[in-house]
Amino acid sequence: MNQFTRHEGLTVPLFQSNIDTDQIIPKQFLTRIERSGYGAFLFNDWRFEPDGTEKADFVLNDPKYAGATILVAGTNFGCGSSREHAAWSLTDFGFRAVIAPSFGDIFYNNSMKNGLLPVRLDEAATELIVARSQSLEGYSVTIDLESQTVIDELGLNASFEIDAFRKHCLLSGLDDIGLTLQNEEMITKYEADTEITHRFAGLT
Repeated sequence: MNQFTRHEGLTVPLFQSNIDTDQIIPKQFLTRIERSGYGAFLFNDWRFEPDGTEKADFVLNDPKYAGATILVAGTNFGCGSSREHAAWSLTDFGFRAVIAPSFGDIFYNNSMKNGLLPVRLDEAATELIVARSQSLEGYSVTIDLESQTVIDELGLNASFEIDAFRKHCLLSGLDDIGLTLQNEEMITKYEADTEITHRFAGLT
């Protein structure tokens, strides 16, 4: 998993409440067996016409936000089904963080496990970022996970909370597999001891 320590990036505002995982990555694209490639289908029904042409009025198709790496959304972002593909599609598209006042619980946890930082800011701070994203060209913010702050060059300095264990995993780039491999020596020893025990017991 990619480490997340400090990231400065262009913001793109998608300030709607209750954006669910089926809108983030529609169900017809969940047949892939790998984690990569989902970015092409992110917000598919909002980004594209049925014939595949881009919808000019959708924010991710606006050249002003090309290359944005921080999505700014409304309350309860990522609600709905538990599909981990939602986090995969956002990271595959190029997002490193999502800022919102609140998140769906399962999406929040899935994001943490995939190197995507969900940042809970209060509504006033989120709305300020949205307003500046809409009115200013090339508006960016810096998210510092170590200090748990979001800042910009105009005086914004907002703090956010995060579970200490999840913070450690993101700072260290540790997903569930990485955490397990930290105990690789103990696991190897256990397997070797178990094999010897089974051999003496006539089980192998």
